[in-house]
Amino acid sequence: MKLWVDDLRPMPLGYSVWCRSVNDAIKNIEMFEETKFRVTLIDLDHDAGDYAKDGGDFIKVLDWLEQTGRNYPIRIHTMNPVGRENMRRIIQKNGWREVF
Repeated sequence: MKLWVDDLRPMPLGYSVWCRSVNDAIKNIEMFEETKFRVTLIDLDHDAGDYAKDGGDFIKVLDWLEQTGRNYPIRIHTMNPVGRENMRRIIQKNGWREVF
């Protein structure tokens, strides 16, 4: 299952779920973990816009993964250069695989 995490950009073909908030992404990851389906990619934007009130900016998904000991391949599709580098630092610190 591939998660598209973005408040504005529509989900591309080939993705399973469009999560528009941090809390929605966390809920879907936990739901997939309880089923036979496997999370194969989390594709993240950085800025959550109006959806930030529902868990913060999308870097919080990475914070949650780190705090809970989860490890999934991550793709970053944000146009925010500072946000991208902050997200990349978390990925590298944890030894997670970043998909380009």
